[in-house]
Amino acid sequence: MASNETVLQTVPRQLLVGGEWVDASGAATFEVHNPADGGVLTSVADATPADGERALAAAAAAQREWRATEPRVRGEILRSAFELLTERADHFARLMTLEMGKTLAEAKGEVAYGAEFFRWFSEEAVRIHGRYSPAPAGNTRLITMKGPVGPTLMITPWNFPLAMGTRKIGPAIAAGCTMVVKPAAETPLTMLALAGLLEEVGLPAGVLNVVTTTDSGGVCEPLIRDPRLRKLTFTGSTAVGKVLVAQASDQLLRVSMELGGNAPFLVFADADLDAAVDGAMLAKMRNIGEACTSANRFLVHESVAEEFSSRLAERMGALTVGDGTEDGVDVGPLITDKARAGVHELVDDAVSGGARALVGGEVPEGPGHFYPPTVLVDVPASARVFREEIFGPVAPVSTFRDEEEALSRANDTEYGLVAYVFTRDHARVLRVSEALEFGMVGINTGIVSNPAAPFGGVKHSGFGREGGFEGIEEYLETKYVGSAL
Repeated sequence: MASNETVLQTVPRQLLVGGEWVDASGAATFEVHNPADGGVLTSVADATPADGERALAAAAAAQREWRATEPRVRGEILRSAFELLTERADHFARLMTLEMGKTLAEAKGEVAYGAEFFRWFSEEAVRIHGRYSPAPAGNTRLITMKGPVGPTLMITPWNFPLAMGTRKIGPAIAAGCTMVVKPAAETPLTMLALAGLLEEVGLPAGVLNVVTTTDSGGVCEPLIRDPRLRKLTFTGSTAVGKVLVAQASDQLLRVSMELGGNAPFLVFADADLDAAVDGAMLAKMRNIGEACTSANRFLVHESVAEEFSSRLAERMGALTVGDGTEDGVDVGPLITDKARAGVHELVDDAVSGGARALVGGEVPEGPGHFYPPTVLVDVPASARVFREEIFGPVAPVSTFRDEEEALSRANDTEYGLVAYVFTRDHARVLRVSEALEFGMVGINTGIVSNPAAPFGGVKHSGFGREGGFEGIEEYLETKYVGSAL
């Protein structure tokens, strides 16, 4: 197994522009920190707006030739990337743990999940098709064909530094789009390593360009307003997403937005409580709770709420918190001290309103951005923890009397990414699934993410879908040709 030092030594630290690894203008750099101890891992290039422009110029220059590249060739590049990424799973997992904090076991899970997007879209590359039909009047033939949207700006988040990249890069390569990727400043190393891997498997120069920067707005806004860019895809907060959508209106860009969530986790009286608690642990504690799909509000029928809460607290309290690279650790640190302070602020607000912590709820002493798994009960409906995305290992529990109240409370949010439902009543499954105002619903499961399924939300959780058959459509345009006989 590679050491921390060996893994870090293999990561490029420059910008990737037009197939060349180059320093940022003025040779500026910024530090990347380990959230487990606050130490500096390394420094990477800090791009300027001029660097971003050069990256877009490279993507635009490569677009015509890449568009004409055979679908089979594009697919084989993705297949090779899947195989090499799988082979290097331990390497990428350790790198993610170092810069993001999740445990090695979770990081390996992300590698498997992220790599699967490359395999899935390698198979979709050769299935892009159009349509041929006679016009109703019979004197014209109607032909539709699909082609790549064109140069795309991808802004990826820190919480899944590999998978949120492959989920966008995979369909773009398959469709024939060139790219500029701007990874999060907190976790740029995984994307830089991924770019190096794609070079190894033969991705042509200029197809993928990577700019790391601490000036996200300064670098990205000029690109979004540049007529050479044709698509913007972003995963991150709703507040930032709204700003980007407004900027994208200048050039009427194709836009995909995967934004914030406030997922309800509904446990009905007839639920299998063993399965519900298992599902709750997955839906809450995956990625330390730092996921847009994380269960944010546990709404439990009043007849089973006490038992569910106590069992969940027992499971949460048994988790070991620590450095994700160490054996036996279940929960790593949050990404920054600011993030931890925000989580604790939500807990304090709930407790001041009458909530009780069955486990956790206190900021530990010592280095690192650690926060203990926490279960809150008797949480008032007005508490901020029910309104705002927690992004941490905190499970607030409240009760409902009947199905109508459960649905009313579940839908009482501006967000609409995912909801979870636990029940053994098949008719209820159908009723509730149809009534929930969310883009995804998990039934008796705590995980919905799957490369073969369309991931995305409604309302303030964004628009567009990533993964599944729908994922490649986000990178394709439809052209109609009418031919007279």
